[in-house]
Amino acid sequence: MIIIGLTGSIGMGKSTVASMFAEEGAPGFDSDAAVHALYAPGGAAVGPVEAAFPGVTKDGAIDRIALSARVVGNAEAIKRLEEIVHPLVRQAQMAFLQQHRDAGAPFVVLDIPLLFEGGGAKLVNKTVVVSAPAEVQRTRVLSRPGMTVEKFEAILTRQMPDAEKRALADFVIDTGVSLEQTRTQVRAVLDALREPV
Repeated sequence: MIIIGLTGSIGMGKSTVASMFAEEGAPGFDSDAAVHALYAPGGAAVGPVEAAFPGVTKDGAIDRIALSARVVGNAEAIKRLEEIVHPLVRQAQMAFLQQHRDAGAPFVVLDIPLLFEGGGAKLVNKTVVVSAPAEVQRTRVLSRPGMTVEKFEAILTRQMPDAEKRALADFVIDTGVSLEQTRTQVRAVLDALREPV
């Protein structure tokens, strides 16, 4: 089974590309979705995160806005949060990989926002970076509810620059084009991976 690491900076179209991979037969593990599940009522991260950051729980779940207010711009708080959440995400990821390995899947996609920054590239066989022109990225991100220029810029400072990610990638998918052109690139990646080496 080939494990594809999918990454890209905020607003580059990673979720769209992950969906296309799934439609083409490469199921994906979404790290962000795993965190959402961990923060939901009954989620494994609720107790430990509330203990570390008292007052960020609402109706038995982590209130992401309250948590964000406590950690954004505070490197020490972010590190403490990551020490709680990352091992739980890794556990869910390992279960996903085992399930698909047992099912005989030829490919799986691990959607990891900080793939290179967080050392996740060691877990995968091939890396795919989703990229778009900076002005397209900016327009996409600033159109999101609750997003501000300051928040966008704070997120970008934590992410490796797009050019560096592209340089490290085995494959780059440009999402500054039509959806059909993006889908063609996804198919080309899978076709390349199917070829015997």
